[in-house]
Amino acid sequence: MHSSAVDIGNSLEGVPHLMLPWRGQVLGLLLSLCFSAVTSSAATNDLVRPDHHFQYTNHVIDDVPWSIHIVKLDRFHPGFEFATTLGKGDVFGMSTVSEQVKTLGLEAKQPLAAINGDFYDKSEKYPGRPRDVQVRMGEVVSSPAGHTVFWVDPDGDPHMTNVFSRFRVIWRDGKTTPLGLNQERQEETAVLYTSAVGVSTGTSGGTDLFLERSTNSVWLPLRIGQTYGCRVREVRSSGGAPLNNDIMVLSVGSKLLQRLPLLQAGSILQIVTETSPDLSGASIAIGGGPALVHNSKAMQWSGFLPMRHPRTAIGWSKDHYFLVEVDGRQSNISVGMTFSELADYLVKLGCEEAMNFDGGGSSTLWALGMVRNSPSEGDERPSANALVVIRKKNPD
Repeated sequence: MHSSAVDIGNSLEGVPHLMLPWRGQVLGLLLSLCFSAVTSSAATNDLVRPDHHFQYTNHVIDDVPWSIHIVKLDRFHPGFEFATTLGKGDVFGMSTVSEQVKTLGLEAKQPLAAINGDFYDKSEKYPGRPRDVQVRMGEVVSSPAGHTVFWVDPDGDPHMTNVFSRFRVIWRDGKTTPLGLNQERQEETAVLYTSAVGVSTGTSGGTDLFLERSTNSVWLPLRIGQTYGCRVREVRSSGGAPLNNDIMVLSVGSKLLQRLPLLQAGSILQIVTETSPDLSGASIAIGGGPALVHNSKAMQWSGFLPMRHPRTAIGWSKDHYFLVEVDGRQSNISVGMTFSELADYLVKLGCEEAMNFDGGGSSTLWALGMVRNSPSEGDERPSANALVVIRKKNPD
């Protein structure tokens, strides 16, 4: 495969020829940051001016072949920030990354780049529920499940580690029960539902408790690291409780209900949204996994077959973030990478930390108004969520 290079603005530094028996070239289309209006009706950007703080490139390695799409941005540029999206805007669902980018409010921000995010629930009741914790504009919409999570703390520092749920309900007698969030409830579990799941809890059987704010308590939107004082407004056993932006519904399975104190209108309880480690104050968080790079070293795994697939990843160094997508399952374009190959590549790219997101047909990198990679199924495949780089139009 023949490759050529076109430099528009500044070149992407640090894209290496790895120390393996193949060679690579930086393929043409090295795009520096271009700011323009993106309307809700069309995800297109007109090139306006270059800026070395944001760069996109397609790195092609002919011998394998590999086609790798990279967005590199300045970690400390005051105009950049991350956002996460849901498949159907404000609620769970499935849509392409291109469609999800359009759901962002554009009054004060402009999408620049995006990649698909977490693995997701494929159940009929809750399609598109992220597998792990997601925080969207400070609101937590799904609970931690122990997988690797990327989040940005209130100081703007990125983190990557396994996050575990300490979500729980404290009953009026002081006893506690672990709590799920916006997911399928079993007969022996309790799940809290907010409007992020849709217009209804989707529950059947068990007992649904409509919760309202008790005196002087914090309230919605639901945030990590808070304790919510709640009063039971109504108790229903019909299932499918309606939801809105000012109400939470606590659904209790029938077997669990037998072990609890009497629950009735007027009962007081507490909802606690702790995590380990503590994600309090995080404006965004999104799950994935596994971790690929830690302390500038490629991770080692057992139990994973060394198979090449399309891959998506987020990484960072002390100065930059990297959004990376590797095309795959296309022998004439790119065959994909194993986890080890991707980790090695990210280290050579300059990542000190990096983690994997959902891959395969979901792997998508959108930048500067369009999908830049070659999806393995020919077209974009719908995803549950996405990680988006946005530029604030009026940065502080």
